[in-house]
Amino acid sequence: MASAPFELKGKSVYVAGHRGMVGSAIARRLAREDVQLVTVDRREVDLCNQAAVFDWFAKMRPQVIFLAAAKVGGIVANDTLRAEFIYDNIAIAANVIQAAHQNGAEKLMFLGSSCIYPKLAPQPLREDSVLSGPLEPTNEPYAIAKIAGIKMAEAYRSQYGSDFISVMPTNLYGRGDNYHPQLSHVVAALIRRFHEAKVAGAKSVAVWGTGTPRREFLYVDDMADACVHLMKTYSGPELINIGTGDDITIAEFARVVAEVVGYGGEITFDTSRPDGTPRKLLDVSRLASLGWRARTWLVDGMRQTYQAFLAVSGHRTK
Repeated sequence: MASAPFELKGKSVYVAGHRGMVGSAIARRLAREDVQLVTVDRREVDLCNQAAVFDWFAKMRPQVIFLAAAKVGGIVANDTLRAEFIYDNIAIAANVIQAAHQNGAEKLMFLGSSCIYPKLAPQPLREDSVLSGPLEPTNEPYAIAKIAGIKMAEAYRSQYGSDFISVMPTNLYGRGDNYHPQLSHVVAALIRRFHEAKVAGAKSVAVWGTGTPRREFLYVDDMADACVHLMKTYSGPELINIGTGDDITIAEFARVVAEVVGYGGEITFDTSRPDGTPRKLLDVSRLASLGWRARTWLVDGMRQTYQAFLAVSGHRTK
């Protein structure tokens, strides 16, 4: 597997999506590096607007790009906003990758998602499983957009020799998550649900689905550290999974959330709701071979995440 040292020191580094959970974590991690961090608000530059992106890149000419911007959400959001998810994410990838190429960027990292893997791909999910079978229907538009970004990075490397790489984070949690009651991911949704149940004194909390699907959860600041590590140490066409290499059932995870939040009531399961993919565990052997492993234990990370949730306006304990 190809790898080469890449120096970040002294370079202008653009984090696309710096206000999101992923981008903000990368920006926090880059604060420990000697770099010139470059960001731009979406109100100034809409990454779906090709002309705006091209103009901004021509003016700023960032040397290094972390492409973390995306339209994201949980099962309901993915299955409801299907057109927005495919259009916006393809547009973001196409505009930023082409602009990076046009303006001579030294290196770009495209952040994908583990939903790019086929629904029933062998577990743990290996990087070479991409396009080997049908996708999970509920998030297919988002997955196709992310696959398009990965293939763009591969194509620009092949045709132009661009040092563009792609990484695949697993399910993330931590500071900066979206706690919308319908459009959030499972971690944020459960934190909010258990917290509100605790405050209201509810006797039970319903978790969507059967509770049997298995998921891998990675603390977002660990993910950011892995991204910076890979930017420095990896150069190749192959994807690199970023995860812990361990998974847990949704039922077990719900009990962890209840414990961290301090909710003591009953946990039930709403089997009328979709489960999504039966299991998503990443094979992280490539990442391990490049010298990185996750450091934050799930319970420790969840405690920090709950404290971050409590700091959000309108979600404080009585």
